[in-house]
Amino acid sequence: MEQINNTFFDLPTLLKQSGLDTRRLAETKPNLSVGDYFSMLSEFLSLAPDVSLALDKFENRDGNRDARRHLDKMINLLETMGCEKFVVEFHSILEEYEGKGNWRLAATFARKVRDDFNDFHSQIIRAKKKGEAARVEQQDPEAALSGSSAAADGMLLEEAIRISDDEIKSSDEAIRPFDEETVDSKPLILAVDDSPVILQSVWAILNDEYKVLTLPNPSDIEKVLRKQTPDLFLLDYHMPELSGFELVPIIRSFEKHKNTPIVFLTADGTMDNVTAAHMLGIRDYIVKPFKAEILREKVGKHIAGKSL
Repeated sequence: MEQINNTFFDLPTLLKQSGLDTRRLAETKPNLSVGDYFSMLSEFLSLAPDVSLALDKFENRDGNRDARRHLDKMINLLETMGCEKFVVEFHSILEEYEGKGNWRLAATFARKVRDDFNDFHSQIIRAKKKGEAARVEQQDPEAALSGSSAAADGMLLEEAIRISDDEIKSSDEAIRPFDEETVDSKPLILAVDDSPVILQSVWAILNDEYKVLTLPNPSDIEKVLRKQTPDLFLLDYHMPELSGFELVPIIRSFEKHKNTPIVFLTADGTMDNVTAAHMLGIRDYIVKPFKAEILREKVGKHIAGKSL
């Protein structure tokens, strides 16, 4: 298959996507490359908006030639991808609308499948955003540990899945459980980020000198702080549930953390955001992708300042 573009997707996210069945596709097509699979997904993203509009038209009993053509193209693509999700429903819409002239039933089918399809589309977009973010991080070899989300185009999909599984296992081992009492005499760092790749990188860079706890779910931070007393916080600025800005007042609500150093990890180092962060009492920020020596230097500076 000729590649459509150089878009990258986060493979672990794709493997979790209900209905996509990436593993089965790799098994049934052992010669399929990562690049060709990503091209299929890129084509899906290019077709999906028109399909969503087509479903709206069928729901409103206005399924014109273009709407039928968009559903046909999506059916063919999904079958090529080994993805059975929506194929039966789309066929049913076309059969009732065209074959039987039952516009009312076709509209009912379209209404039932539309929201599910739009959610499926959103999940593929999420995998694309995470994959492209990981790709940017890997431009600097010290910025983050390698991840299968930006696997080489020529790699076989089956092999990329195996590597992804190995990396997830390694990442899980690097994410230390926060519900254990900390007995290490080293200064304690709590890193909060929704990216396992970033958390794994922070742990690998700092673990020799510090005790590092990593938290992928920011909503758990109060639970952590009732059991642990970090000497410094590393907070991701952008997270889907709670942003770094939203975590700061939660941290400061604990008396023991009124003055604990907080450092932001952010891909956006604009002056407006830097100023706002300092107004909240943030000590510093580190722009992603970051170099290992920059992370060590800034953490060391603020840990030393805390003990003065």
